[in-house]
Amino acid sequence: MGNKLQKPQEIERVGEHEQEEEDSNFTCEICIEPTESNRKFKNGGLCCHPFCLDCISKYINVKVEAITGNIECPGLNCKHALDPLSCRSIVSKQLFDKWCELLCDSVVLSFERCYCPYRDCSALVLNECKDKLKKIKCPNCKKNFCFRCKLPWHAGYQCNESGQLRDSNDILIGELIEEKKWTRCYNCGHSVERVSGCRDIKCKYVLSL
Repeated sequence: MGNKLQKPQEIERVGEHEQEEEDSNFTCEICIEPTESNRKFKNGGLCCHPFCLDCISKYINVKVEAITGNIECPGLNCKHALDPLSCRSIVSKQLFDKWCELLCDSVVLSFERCYCPYRDCSALVLNECKDKLKKIKCPNCKKNFCFRCKLPWHAGYQCNESGQLRDSNDILIGELIEEKKWTRCYNCGHSVERVSGCRDIKCKYVLSL
């Protein structure tokens, strides 16, 4: 029996199948090896470069060992970061955990931060809004403290005076000053209440000297 002649439609289907097989393979730009499509790294849809999973895994390992958390795609002129969730299955759990720790550290370092001054707390507090903070409430112990001088809240007193508070009476007076919204004299430190008029204050204590 001779070879069976193929119909034109069958020839066309064979050609399409061969073309699909060619399209399913790619050459990794790192190792320059032909690789099947199921071994192609997909960066969570952020970018699509021809890298194999093995090369990306080794690339992440090198970066993490170099204490780098924000790992950019190795593609030429590509500024997209690698998606950690897309890489989780191709690296070891130990490497992935270390990478996550570095990412957390990089986020923390990008914000102004301090620790709660109360000894029974000492929680890390971040200024995520990047505002000029002063009086804040610790999200952990719910106590107020000064973000500027990193000391318990000194109601009614300036930061440079907060270390001079000696007893509970000073704190109570300071809280009263804050509650009544009194103004402190910059010369003698006495508190006054502005009833009307301009904001300029002339201290009688200074004038009497």
